[in-house]
Amino acid sequence: MLHVSDLSVSFRRYSGLFRQVEQPCLTGVSFRLRPGEVLAVIGSSGAGKSILAHAILGLLPANAVLRGHVRLGGRATLLPQSTAHLDPLASAGRQIGRAADRAGRRPAVAPALAEVGLAAGVAPLRPHELSTGMARRVMLAAALAQKAGLIVADEPTAGLDPHHRDVILDRLRTEAERGAAVLLITHDLSPALARADRVAVMEKGALAAVEPARAFMGAGDGLSPTAQRLWRALPENGFLADA
Repeated sequence: MLHVSDLSVSFRRYSGLFRQVEQPCLTGVSFRLRPGEVLAVIGSSGAGKSILAHAILGLLPANAVLRGHVRLGGRATLLPQSTAHLDPLASAGRQIGRAADRAGRRPAVAPALAEVGLAAGVAPLRPHELSTGMARRVMLAAALAQKAGLIVADEPTAGLDPHHRDVILDRLRTEAERGAAVLLITHDLSPALARADRVAVMEKGALAAVEPARAFMGAGDGLSPTAQRLWRALPENGFLADA
């Protein structure tokens, strides 16, 4: 479904009046994501997670320089990080319908809302009338309405309480069980582990490790050094600092 091979991204910027230089942001990232799998991409802010998501979907700005290869095996959709991606003038129902239309699907707004735990009465509401949790679930419903084989979810639970976070993560897990490939970008490791099959650890624009999610559940002995640092930072492991 998704094959990323030696992907590097840099951005051109001016140094002085006429000289351009490249600022590297991603370096040599390679991985595969199969249908039915959730791959959680973990890393601190600035590690390159969101740039990776936008590079995969071809959403980089004009000054970006991309090297390497990204191969998609079907339709892909983005579940964006910011609720500002919602059209402020369009109702929730209209935005879900538009998403389905773009994918050549027949809009079914009420069932789409129900699948993310929202009542049909949410359909006529505009973004300013929605709570953060409702807005994020409307964006999820719009993404799922496209029936894409690959879902790239960029920090889809940012700012949510545990209940609404779990609603969204559980729904993404369900989509994987229905055959979609899910790339889950997050900085919140504990809830991601409960839904992911594998965990990719990003550090300073590079892929430091890819580990089975179950490897984080035990003593962490078989993890790479970078992944072990994350394991030690989990609440259930006492937020242990590096020695």
